Amino acid sequence: MTSRTQPATPGGYTGEQASGQAPYYPSGAPGYNGHGTVSLDELHDTMRRIAANVERVLVGKPDVVRIALVTLLAEGHLLVEDVPGVGKTSLAKALARSIDCTVSRIQFTPDLLPSDVTGVSIYNRQTGDFEFRPGPVFANIVVGDEINRASPKTQSALLECMEEQQVTVDTTTYHLDDPFMVIATQNPIEMEGTYALPEAQRDRFTARVSIGYPDQQAELAMVDEHAGHNPLADLQPVSDAETVNRLIKVVRAVHIAPEVRRYAVDLVASTRQVPEIRLGASPRSTLQLVRASRAQAALSGRDYVVPDDLHAVAVPVLAHRLVLTTEAHAARRSATDVVRSVLGRIPVPQGAPVNGQNRR
Repeated sequence: MTSRTQPATPGGYTGEQASGQAPYYPSGAPGYNGHGTVSLDELHDTMRRIAANVERVLVGKPDVVRIALVTLLAEGHLLVEDVPGVGKTSLAKALARSIDCTVSRIQFTPDLLPSDVTGVSIYNRQTGDFEFRPGPVFANIVVGDEINRASPKTQSALLECMEEQQVTVDTTTYHLDDPFMVIATQNPIEMEGTYALPEAQRDRFTARVSIGYPDQQAELAMVDEHAGHNPLADLQPVSDAETVNRLIKVVRAVHIAPEVRRYAVDLVASTRQVPEIRLGASPRSTLQLVRASRAQAALSGRDYVVPDDLHAVAVPVLAHRLVLTTEAHAARRSATDVVRSVLGRIPVPQGAPVNGQNRR
């Protein structure tokens, strides 16, 4: 079932500040206005309010919230993987409720069928025709809880809608509304009753984040604020679908120079040549990396991409797509380690700022 939330008051998140200079943004570049970025100001203010709203529920995890916002602006889908009880579903529901749009939630279970996700055609005895009853995937924000507890057959019901933003049932194709985002949670595959997500399914998620346990101070604040009351119950939207669609268009216009595009391609291509990797990142990964870096730049207040933006999103965007060899697993190497080693090995384009400094 879908639901619509109601407008609310803004929060007070400070957001990221822009750093570095624009080494690759000539005055004649597309989208360059020579003086101000009014639309970026609107984007920053809106994302600040959404982040503040989410952080009322997920305490002490600003980096996780940032990746969620990057994924939203990059027109992607988010996979939240961690052990039970750290706030995976709370993050997904808080982000969904922060936007005044249609929201649906799917609880994935072993007996869930593909038609329970996409919808089904039902025969109407009065009219003598089959009528299509849309499933929960027909919403702007779809929260898939514990996606890896369903069978691979049911998981595959999301493949078409996540990649092509459409659903085909009984030879009829139905298009989904903008914005469309799937926020799925999953438990580690070592836990009982889980199915590993197929490579094709993981590749359709723009980014994967792990929330992790909070520090003692954040956990104490959570106990003080949440023990007697569920903050999700009072959470109200601070934006709407129309605004998000407008901000997505702003992100699409963020400039990325040819040198930075080549750097992105080199990073992804390098994952296919590492001996520890059995399956490297796909060309889809390159597109998602570029889109996420544009969103990261916009959140930082810039209308151009620098290599720092690629570094900020590389691990969430690339790590979950890599398949390690048996030897790498035996050596206790992780996909995150491999991505970080690639970032340290591939030369940064000359003149590009790294952490606010030029690297030669």
